Amino acid sequence: MKTVIHRNDTRGHADHGWLDTHHTFSFANYHNPQRVNFGALRVLNDDIVAPSMGFGAHPHDNMEIISIPISGDLEHKDSEGNGSIIRKNDVQIMSAGTGIFHSERNPSRDTRVNFLQIWIFPKLKDIAPRYGQRTYLPEKRKNALQLVVAPEENSQETLYINQDAWISLGSMDPGKELEYRLHGANGVYVFVISGKVQINGETLNSRDGAGFSEVAELKIHSQEEAEILLIEVPLR
Repeated sequence: MKTVIHRNDTRGHADHGWLDTHHTFSFANYHNPQRVNFGALRVLNDDIVAPSMGFGAHPHDNMEIISIPISGDLEHKDSEGNGSIIRKNDVQIMSAGTGIFHSERNPSRDTRVNFLQIWIFPKLKDIAPRYGQRTYLPEKRKNALQLVVAPEENSQETLYINQDAWISLGSMDPGKELEYRLHGANGVYVFVISGKVQINGETLNSRDGAGFSEVAELKIHSQEEAEILLIEVPLR
């Protein structure tokens, strides 16, 4: 097993007033040649956006972009005519494909929004842009791993991603253990949203991240109440 650990306080950080953001991997003005990506996982940003503020319309292409709100609401609009608000327990995915413009803003006048923004390199390039959004019941991930994104088109349970990647969420009570089996020779990146867990002998605290490769299975033990995010991707 190979492991790379990224502690909370080693992440890139920028406070723009309207945006307080932490970068697990190199992004914008933060560049660390040792932390550019984990396989096909390119970006994992932890963004807090002030009330009534947001990202203006900007372009993307050939990237799978996933947004997961932790608290608050996030309004999305794009050049394909999609417009929606995503909230806690929602997951959104956008295949930028041949090119798309989108904007994201906090529609609240008094509450900040905290969301995770994930970028994953696509399997196929220059596809038609597509958008997906789904609400997931939190009780389905109570002491369990809830699969929310998978490479399965037309699934009634998960959002489709243009990559051999799987994203899961889990919520654990203290002292619980979960197992995660990888799909073939991929790697899995675990991000602790809150709490404290031990994974294959490595202890991770809130906002710590760790990438595991050359391993078939993870054993996740919660040392306190915890929320976790698992992102399994090809290592390319």
